[in-house]
Amino acid sequence: MTTAIEVSNLTKTYGDFRAVDGISFSVEEGEVLAILGPNGAGKSTTVEVLEGHRVRDSGRVEVLGVDPGTGDRRFRDRIGIVLQSAGVDTEFTVREVLELYGFAYSRRRGVDELLALVELEEKADERVASLSGGQQRRIDLALGLIGDPELIFLDEPTTGFDPAARRRSWDLISNLTSLGRTVVLTTHYLDEAEHLADRVLVLAGGRIVAEGTPAELRASADASTTIRFDLPTVDAPLSGLLDPLSGTVTGRDRAVEIVTSAPTADLAHITAWAIDVGIELGGLSVASRDLESVYLQLVAESGADS
Repeated sequence: MTTAIEVSNLTKTYGDFRAVDGISFSVEEGEVLAILGPNGAGKSTTVEVLEGHRVRDSGRVEVLGVDPGTGDRRFRDRIGIVLQSAGVDTEFTVREVLELYGFAYSRRRGVDELLALVELEEKADERVASLSGGQQRRIDLALGLIGDPELIFLDEPTTGFDPAARRRSWDLISNLTSLGRTVVLTTHYLDEAEHLADRVLVLAGGRIVAEGTPAELRASADASTTIRFDLPTVDAPLSGLLDPLSGTVTGRDRAVEIVTSAPTADLAHITAWAIDVGIELGGLSVASRDLESVYLQLVAESGADS
C-alpha cells in the first residue's frame, strides 16, 4: 500500500508554547485518519502544516510525495480542504460560487454533480445569504471536493447538519475512500470518528497519546462493560442480587447501573436472580465502552483539558 502522508518528529512552537512536540505518524492511500484532541492539543497546527499553510520548525513531512512547505500549485491542485467556514461571498448564488472556485483547479468535478453530492440541487440558483447554516456548510463541503482531490482535509465537516444530513454526509465521505481518495478528518463528534475512521490519532499537549483503529483504542483502554436496568417493586431482599456481583454497583430509586470487567458472569447472575424471584428487569441493556468514553479517559490521563 502506498503512503499518502509521512510525518516524522514534527515540531512547531509559538513563542514559549510548543504546539506540536515531535509527533510521527503516517496515512496510507485510501485511508480515513481522524485526528482528535481537546482545544490546544495541536490538531489545527498539524493539519495546517500538512496543507502547506503553516511552516514547521523541524521534522520531516511528506504529503503525496511532496514537502508541503515548498509545494507549488501542482501540489495544491491535488488536495481539497474543507475549512470550518470557507467565508464565501454570500451575494453569489450557490452555482456561481462553485463555478468561480472551480476555475482554480486544472481538474474539476461538474457543478451539477457537486450539487447532487451535497444535496443542494434545489438551491443552485439561490443566493448563499438565503441559505441556512447547515446548507452553507454543504457549500463548504462542495468546495473541498470541486477539484476532484486525491487527498481531502475535513475540518469539522458536519457542524450545523441535522442528524439525517450528517448520516448522508458520512455516506459521501465513505464513497470517496471507495474511489481511492484519502481523508484526514478533525471532528468533535466522536460517533463521527468511530463511524468513518480507519484509524484514530489522539493528540494532547502537542503529543500523540494514542493511535490505532477505534476497536484497538477501545481494547487498550479499561475494558469495562456497563449493565443497566430498572427494578420493579419487589419484596425479595436485594442482597441476593447485589452481593455476588463482581462489578461496581450504583443506583438511584429503582435504576441500577453496574460497571464490570466480568459482564458475562454478572449478567448471568442478574438474569437468573430475576427469573428466580419472578420479575422483569425494565430497560435491561449491556454496553461496552464507546470511542467517546475511551477518548475522555485518554485526555484525562494526559492531564489536558477536554
